[in-house]
Amino acid sequence: MDLILKNANIPQGDRQVLTNILVNEGKIVGYTNDISFLNAKKVIDIDGKLVVPGCIDPHTHFMDPGFTHRETFATGSRSAAAGGLTTIIDMPCCSKPSVRDGESFNKKIAPIRGQAYIDYCFWGGMTGEDAREGWIDNIYPQIDQGVVAFKVYMTPSVPTFPKVSDAEMLEIFSNVAKTGLPIGVHAENYDICTFYSKKLEKEGRMDGPAWAEARSSLAEKVAIELILSFAEATDARVHVVHMSTKEGVELVKAAKKRGVKVTAETCPHYLVLNAKDAMTERGAYAKIAPPLRGKEDNESHWQALADGTIDFVGTDHAPYEIATEKDYPGATIWNTFPGIPGVETMVPILVSEGLNKGRLSLSRFVEVTSRNAAIHYGIYPKKGSMEIGADADFTVIDLNKEYVIDEQKTESMAKYNPLHGMKLKGKPVQTIVRGNIVFEEDKGITGEAGYGEFVPRQSIQRLERTFKYEKYNEVKVTSKETVKQ
Repeated sequence: MDLILKNANIPQGDRQVLTNILVNEGKIVGYTNDISFLNAKKVIDIDGKLVVPGCIDPHTHFMDPGFTHRETFATGSRSAAAGGLTTIIDMPCCSKPSVRDGESFNKKIAPIRGQAYIDYCFWGGMTGEDAREGWIDNIYPQIDQGVVAFKVYMTPSVPTFPKVSDAEMLEIFSNVAKTGLPIGVHAENYDICTFYSKKLEKEGRMDGPAWAEARSSLAEKVAIELILSFAEATDARVHVVHMSTKEGVELVKAAKKRGVKVTAETCPHYLVLNAKDAMTERGAYAKIAPPLRGKEDNESHWQALADGTIDFVGTDHAPYEIATEKDYPGATIWNTFPGIPGVETMVPILVSEGLNKGRLSLSRFVEVTSRNAAIHYGIYPKKGSMEIGADADFTVIDLNKEYVIDEQKTESMAKYNPLHGMKLKGKPVQTIVRGNIVFEEDKGITGEAGYGEFVPRQSIQRLERTFKYEKYNEVKVTSKETVKQ
């Protein structure tokens, strides 16, 4: 063996079972209660801590290349490793160039290959301009490169990633539906958000919660209603990214019951923060889009995460430079950039406030932190699994470790976090990627830049309401010709 993880408590349904995990050549090769007859290059005594499949963040903006004054792939992946993540899936928009075709994909991945500390996948992108100009066939070279899904924005992102109109979104749904890949949508109604932001600013509202009031729950509700209507009309697989409202929960729940191919994610901040308190105290440092909501939305999301309405959790990690984009002369709640870091605190929040407080069972914790995202994005069981033959990715968790979130003590370049000062119980203390330790609590980052590998989509899979999965190898689409056939 290359590695034995000794005295590891692993999940078996909702039970923890003490065993020894055997790893060779970066893969899980077995489990045994007796290691006396085995030799290994390295043996790590886990001392009864919980070992789960390596946690996955399916929604990051690492800003590289192009916006490296905010974050680099190196600092972002270091922060992710320190937070117990073994794989991230990076969005297509916040880089130069934005990923919208095969060439831009290559330009994004080239400078990243030598930076990553953990493994990574990529979203592909489609914009309103692509639909208007007849460039939708650009989905196919992106599929050839191994993207796991496509992202569209109903509100503006960066200038190189234009939002979609209603008709443009319908056209994109119609075409991507043929491929079997999911389409992630930033679900806010552009007209409502824009009109009421200008209105409240004109009225002199400069308080933090005004941002959330302008981008109301109704703006998300009507956007999700439209997405679901288009999904039903086109048979597209739609995914509501960073859903924030209780109204969204009810819409997604009803749509799943009637067979719409819809999934949804929430973020840790939508589980534990509310707009009134966090935005009053932290202002632009708690400004995100969609905005923070109310305490009743927090509770709705915990319940939806537990009952399967919400499929998994992502961070929407989107850090900005404090001096030029968050807190500068003339900065207001309206002209600062919306985004917060999150990869280092996702797993700790879900352990402390979910697993340890009984909001999530152990089996459900595993599903929402790794398994479901891996299935949805076609990288299971290579990732998100502890099956024999899977990548030896593990998140080792000390369920009893108490600590306080400190925004200054982070591997990210962004030294701000609206979760600052939150007391937690339970923390990732080791992160292992393909059999190599990349983070240890008492040593910090122990991995090396460039160790992380690009993980292309393995197959096309779809979550069902029962959380089983189907493999659609027969419709694995790599070209427009395959669709025609």
